Amino acid sequence: MRKKVTLSCADCGSRNYTTMKNTTDHTERLIIKKFCKVCNSHTDHCETK
Repeated sequence: MRKKVTLSCADCGSRNYTTMKNTTDHTERLIIKKFCKVCNSHTDHCETK
């Protein structure tokens, strides 16, 4: 089953991105390196609750 998750910046905490995640295969939290407009740099974005 695929679920919509929100990604937030690890540095400033702003929620910039949304993506789909397969919850049956990946149960741990998703961490992706993406561009943050607030920090103006590429940072890790983690899945929020």
